[in-house]
Amino acid sequence: MTFAVWFALAAEAALFAALMFGAAGTIAWPAGWVFLALFWGCALAVTLDVARRDPALLRERMKPPVQSGQPVLDRVFLAVVGVGFFAWLALMGLDAVRFRWSMVPMFVQALGAVGEVVAFAIIGRVFRENTFLAPVVRVQEERGQTVVSTGPYAVVRHPMYAGALILFLATPLLLGSWWGLAAAVALTAAMSLRIPLEERELRRSLPGYAEYALRVRYRLLPGVW
Repeated sequence: MTFAVWFALAAEAALFAALMFGAAGTIAWPAGWVFLALFWGCALAVTLDVARRDPALLRERMKPPVQSGQPVLDRVFLAVVGVGFFAWLALMGLDAVRFRWSMVPMFVQALGAVGEVVAFAIIGRVFRENTFLAPVVRVQEERGQTVVSTGPYAVVRHPMYAGALILFLATPLLLGSWWGLAAAVALTAAMSLRIPLEERELRRSLPGYAEYALRVRYRLLPGVW
């Protein structure tokens, strides 16, 4: 991997830690350290795998969140959800440690840890299947983007979001924050709003996507939506 990738991972991990432990008011938060180890350990494993197998995808993922050809609504979405995500991390530090509003049983926190691993397993599988997995809503004509319909894409049309959904729900459980879980529901709802925007762009600009959507009925959860 390049220095830029290592730097981005390290900077994001430091930001996560600063928000969480700053809000908690202490570094004596075992669940917080477990979360950081799991999250960034899994993120590093996925990134190393992508760097080895698909450097072009990693370069695409490293592009800025504002790009040419990206719908304005998607730019607004990424800004709002980005701020909301970081506020969510701080909220869980306030809730679970500083003010102790929530009391989450240890076995529930353990389930959250398992959920983190499951979420990243899904995300890693999606990265292996889709070389066009850009972080912004944009059809990559310069890379010859085509419809991906194999692997997890044969089950739901947006498996990356499915993995993110599990991650959003597992994180507050692991960190011991019921308020964080409530906020995760709001983040999930916001994420779901992006799906129709993304599909509209794919139907309009990606040949074969409309036919794929007819074959794979569900967007996010099999049998539900």
